[in-house]
Amino acid sequence: MRVLVTGAAGFIGHHVSAKLLARGDTVIGVDNLDPSGDVALKRARLARLHSLPGAERFTCHEVDIMQAPALARIFQQEHPERVIHLAARVGVREAGASASSYVDANVVGWLHLLEQGRAAGVSHLVYASSSSVYGADTPPPFPESARADHPLNVYSATKRAGELLAHTYSHLHGLPTSGLRFFTVYGPWGRPDMAPLRFLRALREGRVIDLYGEGRMLRDFTFVGDVAEAVLRVLDRPPAGSPPYRLLNVGRGEPISVRDFVAVLERLLGTRAVLKLLPAQAGEMDSTWADPTALERETGFRPRVSVDEGLAALVAWAREHPLS
Repeated sequence: MRVLVTGAAGFIGHHVSAKLLARGDTVIGVDNLDPSGDVALKRARLARLHSLPGAERFTCHEVDIMQAPALARIFQQEHPERVIHLAARVGVREAGASASSYVDANVVGWLHLLEQGRAAGVSHLVYASSSSVYGADTPPPFPESARADHPLNVYSATKRAGELLAHTYSHLHGLPTSGLRFFTVYGPWGRPDMAPLRFLRALREGRVIDLYGEGRMLRDFTFVGDVAEAVLRVLDRPPAGSPPYRLLNVGRGEPISVRDFVAVLERLLGTRAVLKLLPAQAGEMDSTWADPTALERETGFRPRVSVDEGLAALVAWAREHPLS
């Protein structure tokens, strides 16, 4: 297939693009190389994609999804059959990020992509949502049927708004959409601002690790290889309902505390963490816990990689890559 992947230089987008190339698909990447993230790491991810077998089937357009005319030209020139939308303003508490920047990227930019997908008649549009949409009022484990109407931060609110927009386009235009609620994704080529790599660097350098909520918060850590596999399996199975719309959790369904997560890193690195236990921050959920039943029913797959296995892979990667 010809698959357009937004956020192709991002953490998950890089892994998804690599899997698409490995199975013979053509990948049309779109990424604005947003300077609020680690641009050197984004370029390194793109360089790796250009070096893989099948790289002749990979192109990447340096375009912001907020640029509606440029996005329209890509659709008109490249004729994608399906779309995987992973570009976003990320992070529940990104330093210096305004509320409007989340709305611009995650709502307005998403609307541009939905409109282009509708106009182009793409056969399936898969997009990244977030476990954070479950917010304050969902008892664990989280089912997709939960109301999810009490988000705790602007990022979460924009992701929930994105799900509602997708439903509207599926209902009005018959555009098949699948929203994937990712649960705390980690692994090689990850974002340096996320906890796993921050913890890893601090342990290697003997620096203090700030543990909010005293490290008692539960997170359903999900390895990026499992996430990429889930994305492709969902891509290959458009929703058949009326409207052709669905939401699916992508998580292991086995949360652990952040403190236990650090303990696994301590064991793998053979060192002890210096911890600073702090109160929980506003906007953070006490726990995330996926119910992966629907994903397994729809695709025959559920994330399986344990935290021990996933962190071993992350540590091995970090030893070889100074960008980490």
